[in-house]
Amino acid sequence: MSSGYVGILSVELHFPEAGSLKGKRKYVKSAKAQLQNRFGVSVAEVDHHELWQRARLTLSCVTREYREAELLLDEAERYLSGQEFELVRADRDVVSVD
Repeated sequence: MSSGYVGILSVELHFPEAGSLKGKRKYVKSAKAQLQNRFGVSVAEVDHHELWQRARLTLSCVTREYREAELLLDEAERYLSGQEFELVRADRDVVSVD
């Protein structure tokens, strides 16, 4: 019997309106806070720190059921795709924790 599931979503974001690292930081900080507050996930900016119009965020969640993790990742991806920045790419995985 499984002890739970870990859902991982890695997204590539593009901020066409950002004209500086400071402008990008505003978008990234807001996205991270909203994901944490709305979905209870852990979020980290993991790549493109030096680029001011791109970011890669990885978020994770822990659930008891596989379908719970899938739904949570779906909702987070849908939320990100509806923002004023562009969701360029999304990769996901759900793994069983024994």
